[in-house]
Amino acid sequence: MLCRIILILTLIFFSNSCSKKDAEVLNNNINDPYELYNEGYEAFEKGDYFYAEKKFSEAELNFEKEELAAKASIMSSYALYGINFYTEALENLERYLKKYPADKNVIYAHYLTALIYYEQISDEKKDLNPLLQAEKKIRFFINEYPDSDYSLDLKFKLDLVRNQLAAKELYVAKYYIKTQKWVPAIKRLKIIVNEYQETIFIEEALHRLVEIHYYLGLDEEAKAYAKILGYNYNSSEWFEQSYKVLNKNYKIPKKETAEKKQNFFKKILEKIKN
Repeated sequence: MLCRIILILTLIFFSNSCSKKDAEVLNNNINDPYELYNEGYEAFEKGDYFYAEKKFSEAELNFEKEELAAKASIMSSYALYGINFYTEALENLERYLKKYPADKNVIYAHYLTALIYYEQISDEKKDLNPLLQAEKKIRFFINEYPDSDYSLDLKFKLDLVRNQLAAKELYVAKYYIKTQKWVPAIKRLKIIVNEYQETIFIEEALHRLVEIHYYLGLDEEAKAYAKILGYNYNSSEWFEQSYKVLNKNYKIPKKETAEKKQNFFKKILEKIKN
């Protein structure tokens, strides 16, 4: 919702930026680009994005000034975005960027592109491509326009995207664990450890690596991952679960005070180190 509000404010700026000099050339010609543009914007304000897109497209074709044609083109993309025609909007944005690469409003095209890919993300069980595309486009925008007002919003979204990517890897890893395909499971978990260590899924990934290696009889490797988990997340429930894997007689306490639990984890770390 916040992103939509930001975009609406941007669009108001677009429309109000037409100079008085430009407006003076209005006439009654049905192909008059200014009239077409105004009709499109009025429809846009009313939420009639279908009609708005049609008028913006017509205006682009009839504007002689490239700057105004570019503005109509990007407004057409916003209208397509407004009705969730994501594929069409992306195609139009790609065309806009190729046709008007020097336009002053390219930043908005890149932002909208990143936003569209982000909004197509569903859960970790679905297609991975929107996640990868969203990450790519968001990173591009942040690198190109680090000081823009939109970068802060996209940085927050990038964190969410990376958590989703890690969730996807963990979901696939769990499937392989369930089917006892240990090699691909380990590969997926290592991706999380190496590439998504800042996400919330790193602790479980390390614990699963402890479980798998212990099950395969690779005790040293299991202890190595347990040490990493204990060193970085020694108050984690996943660390406690890993300790239980390595010490079968250990029973996880139901309730403990924070201080007692912290002391307990310190003792565990000392045992693992030995």
